[in-house]
Amino acid sequence: MLRTLLRRRKEPLTISDVTVVDRPRLRRAVAATAVGNMMEWFDFGVYAYVAVTLGKVFFPSSSPATQVVSTFATFAVAFLVRPLGGLVFGPLGDRIGRRRVLSTTMIMMAIGTFAVGLLPSYAAIGFAAPLLLLACRVVQGFSTGGEYAGATTYIAEFAPDRRRGFLGSWLDFGTFVGYSLGSGVVTVLTAVLGERGMVDWGWRVPFLIAGPLGLIGLYMRLRLEETPAFRREAERAAEAVGAGRGDVDPVEEARQSGKGRLKEIFTRHWQAVLICMGLVLLYNVTNYMVTSYLPTYMTSTLGQDATTAQVLVLATMILVALTITVVGRSSDRWGRRPMFMAGSVAMIALAIPAVLLIQAGGILMPAVGCVILGLLLVIFAGTSAATLPALFPTRLRYGALSISFNISVSLFGGTTPLVASWLVATTGDDLVPAYYLMAAGLIGLVSAHFLHETAGRPLRGSGPMVETVEEARRLVAVSRARAGRRARDVWIRLRHPWAAQHYRDHGGGGDHGGGGGGER
Repeated sequence: MLRTLLRRRKEPLTISDVTVVDRPRLRRAVAATAVGNMMEWFDFGVYAYVAVTLGKVFFPSSSPATQVVSTFATFAVAFLVRPLGGLVFGPLGDRIGRRRVLSTTMIMMAIGTFAVGLLPSYAAIGFAAPLLLLACRVVQGFSTGGEYAGATTYIAEFAPDRRRGFLGSWLDFGTFVGYSLGSGVVTVLTAVLGERGMVDWGWRVPFLIAGPLGLIGLYMRLRLEETPAFRREAERAAEAVGAGRGDVDPVEEARQSGKGRLKEIFTRHWQAVLICMGLVLLYNVTNYMVTSYLPTYMTSTLGQDATTAQVLVLATMILVALTITVVGRSSDRWGRRPMFMAGSVAMIALAIPAVLLIQAGGILMPAVGCVILGLLLVIFAGTSAATLPALFPTRLRYGALSISFNISVSLFGGTTPLVASWLVATTGDDLVPAYYLMAAGLIGLVSAHFLHETAGRPLRGSGPMVETVEEARRLVAVSRARAGRRARDVWIRLRHPWAAQHYRDHGGGGDHGGGGGGER
């Protein structure tokens, strides 16, 4: 009897605790979230590549250097409102569902980007033109505040535990495909129309393309279903609140409220918030340095040919897109923590050599420098989507990740082009981008040191996710066997303390791995 009670106390997995992933739904989830990210980064690619042109259109009375800084300041403003979007959309996604919020952010992003292509120039309406550009960027930034965190959460909650890194990397694959498409469109337009044609009307074309892309993304997202993890969490919350009697527990009601969730995030999960912010800083400083600032740095600061600079950065993004799923699969095999630590150390060691190569004349040396930065970037990009959602429990995941991610991106990521261009102009030191990357690498290394390994394990607050029924049965069998060994070990120590040491010495008892999820 005692042994039976002990076995029950350990609560081995049952088949109902394991979620078998539906493959067609999984494919739709990955595709729809990746298209949304592609839409977002199509805009970023366009904006980075037409920054000089937009400066002439919306800030014509300024000097060339001031035009660039003003354009990037408008770019950075969108990131200042991202935490507000995260505060609104994140907790909302935890309360009403991931699918609804992701559909809303999709249409808002498309409208904001499409509207930029319709704006009149400074020559037409004067100072109102940059103000309208600023308003469009605010809409984009607010919607983006709920986009990436929601997309990573959605994929993570649909993906099997053993393949979360690989499947999550497709989200950032969409990121770099979108950036490559945006920058590629601008590169082709610049080559065909020339500088004069781009200033006159060519800059509008890539922004107008965002309208049809947004409609495609919205259609795909409306066909999505809610994630299994959220459905289970919603059922548990409903049972806790109502308890089947129709009444409402005031303590549970306060816990489920937006204010209660925010309090829980910053009191019980502050360590995860700091780790998330550090890893996001590492990823996004590298990302925006390469994607948004590098084209302008190579042309405005180093005086290199604009077409050459654009082609080199575009080729770097294609390299990242082609290798990112390999990195995601590697993180499933080797772990998230080793990937981040190795990438951080490499960033500290290689940032200065990479920037020095970019400063060299010709094409070959700058190309090698761009490849180095691209390979560093893909380490973080291919690992982040699986790492960040695993930091938080299901009931708080969307909100906690939105807030942590967007605060870090707003303070350190989106401001990277502005701060780097200002520091270069102020100090006259062309190696400022390298120092900036090294500082990010150091912060990332510290954050990765405190990161708990999550590869191959269930998400916090969720049960295991597998691909087949056979795999689920094996997992349940292994869990029961381990629970039996633990119960037997306790039984022997309770009834025969003198034999416990002999039992352990001969390989009995012990728990050599976990098969369940739950809060950690």
